[in-house]
Amino acid sequence: MFLPEDLVIVDEYTLKLPSGSNISVPLSQPIFDSWKGTQPEDTYGGKSVLEYNGEPVFAEILILRKLQEAGWDGVWVDTFRGKFLNSYYPNREEVEIPENCLQLLNKIENKIGTKSGCFDIYCWKGNEVLFAEAKRQSKDRIRKSQKKWIEGALATGISRKSLLIVEWSSNSAV
Repeated sequence: MFLPEDLVIVDEYTLKLPSGSNISVPLSQPIFDSWKGTQPEDTYGGKSVLEYNGEPVFAEILILRKLQEAGWDGVWVDTFRGKFLNSYYPNREEVEIPENCLQLLNKIENKIGTKSGCFDIYCWKGNEVLFAEAKRQSKDRIRKSQKKWIEGALATGISRKSLLIVEWSSNSAV
């Protein structure tokens, strides 16, 4: 799996799944630049605003952009609002995903009985898929619903190597 230099795998993230089994998935620990401009009104419930190419973004969009630069197609899976997004500022850009990609998500959902827990970023390139979960270092943890989702993804044939935890930090307090 080809990842951009900013998202290089540095370790593995080990967790216990609802079935009781342990799994280790690739872990990236990038440092992103904090947004130093005027804070946008809508921070999606208090998300940190980061800088990417002179624009304010959330971590999910920044990670998506980095993957797109490396040749991946993809979206931010906004499970809270039930949308696939490609941007947030200045406007939320809701997009559709290819039918085969949607079918894979539906297959995982059918395995676990819910959309809840899907990783934040869903990317594809040729026959490869990548699901990345953004977690702010020392502030976020993998939730129970995400562990259940991981189990569902594995049960549908997704390789653990197609899962990525992006435990990010920023270069200054926000």
